[in-house]
Amino acid sequence: MQDAYYNPLVVQTAVDLANTLRPIKGEDALETVEQLRDFLDGHPAAVPPSSAANQGTGPRYLTRADLAEVRALREMVREVLERANADAVEAAALINDGLRRSRATPVLRHEDDRWWTEVTSDTDRCAAHLAATMLSALASVIATLGPARLGVCAGPTCRATFVDLSRNGSKQYCTRTCAHRASVAAYRSRRSPR
Repeated sequence: MQDAYYNPLVVQTAVDLANTLRPIKGEDALETVEQLRDFLDGHPAAVPPSSAANQGTGPRYLTRADLAEVRALREMVREVLERANADAVEAAALINDGLRRSRATPVLRHEDDRWWTEVTSDTDRCAAHLAATMLSALASVIATLGPARLGVCAGPTCRATFVDLSRNGSKQYCTRTCAHRASVAAYRSRRSPR
C-alpha cells in the first residue's frame, strides 16, 4: 500500500499559486507584498498555524524577500505542472530539489481516529513552508494518480494550470468556461460553410 496522501486544498493552493501568473494575458497577481498577504489569507490550508503569517498579528511580517521567494516558488510549481505530463522524470527532479531546499520534514499526525503523514518545513520562512506542503502534495498526486493528472489548459488562449483529481482523469481544461469556449469554437468550425 502506498503511503501517499494529498490534501485537495493544498493541491488547489499550488494550482492557484501557479495561476497568479497569466503568461498569455501578461497578468501577474503576485507583484506586491499586499497581494501575497491576500493570497495567503485566501488559502489558509497552506499557511502553517505557527507562522507569522497566521498569528493574531496577521501577515504584516511578510517582506519583499518573502514575496521574491514565493514568486520563485511559483515558477517552480508552474514548471512542475507544465512538465509532469510530458516529462515526469524532470518534474520529479524539480519537486525533489524544491523539497530539499525547503528543508521539508515529514510529520506523523493523528486526528479523529485517523493517522496520516504531512510534510512541513522546519523553518519559519513562508516560502519554505509553502514549498514543503505544495510540492509534497503534488508529489503525492503523481505517486497516487500518475503524472498525467497535472497539466495545462488545452484552451488556445489560456495557459492556466490544473490538477485533475476526478475519478476518470480526463480533464483537459482549467475551468468549465474554457471547455465551453472550446466546444463553441469546434461547433462553429463544423457549421461554417467552406
